[in-house]
Amino acid sequence: MRFILVLFTLISLLFETPPGTFREKQLKYTRVREAYSTKEKSVIKTLSERSLSRDSLRIYLRAFKTEKKIEVWGKNICDSTYTLIKEIPMCEISGDIGPKRRSYDLQVPEGFYHINELNPYSKYYLSMKINYPNPSDSVRGVKGHLGNLIYIHGGCESSGCISINDEKIKELFVYCIEAYNAGQQEIGIAIYPAKLEDKTYNKLISGYSKNKDKVSLWGDLKKSYDLFNQKKVPPTVKYLPDGTHEISISPEAEAQSTGSVVPIAIQGPTLDQ
Repeated sequence: MRFILVLFTLISLLFETPPGTFREKQLKYTRVREAYSTKEKSVIKTLSERSLSRDSLRIYLRAFKTEKKIEVWGKNICDSTYTLIKEIPMCEISGDIGPKRRSYDLQVPEGFYHINELNPYSKYYLSMKINYPNPSDSVRGVKGHLGNLIYIHGGCESSGCISINDEKIKELFVYCIEAYNAGQQEIGIAIYPAKLEDKTYNKLISGYSKNKDKVSLWGDLKKSYDLFNQKKVPPTVKYLPDGTHEISISPEAEAQSTGSVVPIAIQGPTLDQ
């Protein structure tokens, strides 16, 4: 009898349905299916118009508080630079310019983050969790009271999150799923106080000259902003012990200058839901 049970188990494992793709797992959720039914065709059309393939998509996000915009940038795995796919307007953002340093301050974080969760059953229709606090926030924020649960979500209300309307969150959700489904391991997002052109940056630094925390962070963000605008590749960001950042040209951007080839590592998605 025991032999029969073991044999049955082995047979079951042999014929077990293999795990689905990341997209297939997400499509088990009603709201994701709704998002795909209304946005998939337009997303694929937009990608195609920019010579981007859903099967090798990589995306990068930049958010600007003052302008209330999210930029969606994309490239194929084999491309050396990113192309602007589209701008998505925010419909609500709380707080003021400057970083989030404690819970309940209603501030939207500023700095370098990534999307670490896709939530298909959010209170705000759909949402994407940002990995706040990052290592810099943990050094410079109020210890033990940093707060968490910072999202990009639907619905037009905010208490520290970035809010876009339900139609736009459907669209952004589809872009993120497509990138993860194509093997992107981590979707980066840089959150800025504003578009840091020289005139705007100098005005901010002058107006907040006595706030060393903001001035220091904005200096790091300015380096990132300029490097990306020049190279169209996200820079390499290293977190330093004092909460500042070392911003440097990425290996991909360096390869552009030298004409060398950077090996491509294709990695599977890390998110399960």
